[in-house]
Amino acid sequence: MRLALKIAYDGRAYHGYARQPNVKTIEGEIIDALLEIKAIESVEEAKLHVASRTDKGVSAWGNVIAFNTSMKKDSIINALCHLFKNIWIIGYASVEKNFHPRYAKQRKYRYYLVNNGLDIKKVREVAELFIGEHDFSNFAKIENKNPIRKIDDIVIHDGKIIKVDFTAKTFLWHQVRRIVSAIEKAGEGTPIDEIKDALAGRKKTNFGIAPPENLVLMDVVYPKNLNFHYLKYVKDILKMKKMDMEKKSMMLDDMEKFLFEK
Repeated sequence: MRLALKIAYDGRAYHGYARQPNVKTIEGEIIDALLEIKAIESVEEAKLHVASRTDKGVSAWGNVIAFNTSMKKDSIINALCHLFKNIWIIGYASVEKNFHPRYAKQRKYRYYLVNNGLDIKKVREVAELFIGEHDFSNFAKIENKNPIRKIDDIVIHDGKIIKVDFTAKTFLWHQVRRIVSAIEKAGEGTPIDEIKDALAGRKKTNFGIAPPENLVLMDVVYPKNLNFHYLKYVKDILKMKKMDMEKKSMMLDDMEKFLFEK
């Protein structure tokens, strides 16, 4: 049987997705857990693959892994749900033996951009420049890959924290974070023509890279015949985490009052 798992994780707790020696990674924890419960005997034999290898600090709400196993899926799910602290099994699906999670129809990312007085009109104008097919050599880490990619959509949600949603079939390394940095600089006053020239390849320009901690892989979309069964326990976990954050926020508010309002 080949099993696909939709997983969420707090990337701030890890040194990226991909397994590396002597550092804590998401893939490393998943492999150790699958070996511990004897769901797989080896990574190679199980053909364990992932949809997106997120960078250090980047979180996910809906990344997807797949592997071959002879263990019952209910036993795997029940065991894994109790083994992780910052990784959560969101859902599962039985898939064809040749299914590879990398070959998705769409990927959706969201970046949380702090609005320190940004010109939202310019933010929207620059974001629209990147929609469609472009050579992203100035807005990604290429590493011998084809720099031409197509972004299906970029949606800006205004507010104290601006949410920037990206949708595309594939992304280059650092592509979203470099585009966000360019969008932020335009909102701060960088001439939009400079960004147009960089995107058109008329000159080489580096607009910097936004921090990874504010980036989330929201979802990976597959054809309709891949139906995930979602688990209800995640809602309880989120509720507990929100309560913990509210408590910490209250403590900071009380500290501010105690120190500065006398």
